[in-house]
Amino acid sequence: MKKKVLFSVLFVAMALSYPLNAQQVKSFYDYKVYDIDGKPFDLSALKGKKVLVVNTASHCGNTPQYADLEKLYDEYKDKNLVIIGFPANNFMGQEPGTNEEIKNFCSAEYGVSFPMMSKISVKGKDMDPLYKWLTSKELNGKMDSEVTWNFQKYMINENGQLAGYANPKEKPYSDKILAWLKN
Repeated sequence: MKKKVLFSVLFVAMALSYPLNAQQVKSFYDYKVYDIDGKPFDLSALKGKKVLVVNTASHCGNTPQYADLEKLYDEYKDKNLVIIGFPANNFMGQEPGTNEEIKNFCSAEYGVSFPMMSKISVKGKDMDPLYKWLTSKELNGKMDSEVTWNFQKYMINENGQLAGYANPKEKPYSDKILAWLKN
């Protein structure tokens, strides 16, 4: 009888010490988004790949990064990398276009072939659920962050976990991103 009581007490103590927010931690693969053509895109289709998530804008000083993102994608897509662009108009109205206009711009100006998603909000009250996950330790289990400008890059590992991020001014070929890709 004493052993049963002791076991019960230990079990309850362990259960109470388990972090409550652990149940809230999700994976990148738990999210569904829409591609630039408005079709549903289940991020679980990217299981086993490294994913670089970038909030983009067509009228920004960082817009030329599209060229290096495309080059990086071409170089590493056969080595398990997917780059996903999420157009967002959160910073000084630098992405005012429609999805169709954005798609045409990316194709004509930079030959973008990596997946582009529908325009979303990456901060504020209307922040997209995926970006809530990217920026909240409570949801991603890794770190809190804030999207500070266009072309912030979030690195997702092959298991759908947040691995880190690179600030908007960090180029796609930064040491941080290359080290992550080669790891």
